[in-house]
Amino acid sequence: MCLAIPGRILERSGRDGTAWGRIQFGGIMREACLDFVPEAAVGDYVIVHVGFAISVVDRAEAERSFALLQSMGVLEDELRSDLEAG
Repeated sequence: MCLAIPGRILERSGRDGTAWGRIQFGGIMREACLDFVPEAAVGDYVIVHVGFAISVVDRAEAERSFALLQSMGVLEDELRSDLEAG
């Protein structure tokens, strides 16, 4: 099952005509395409699904969603594999 997860944009960059961002999901950092949210800026929260930011959300909504996902244990496997890899 694929989920859309809220994260905060830490950096924006461009490569080969595509907008990219370094996104923070709690303790996890990932890169995501920002082409679907051209208005998103560093510090904004976005919903990311399969590597694409699909909408901008406010901080309170992002934090509520992330807390709910954590309480359900949905993010545990992702955090564990990041810790094992690092």
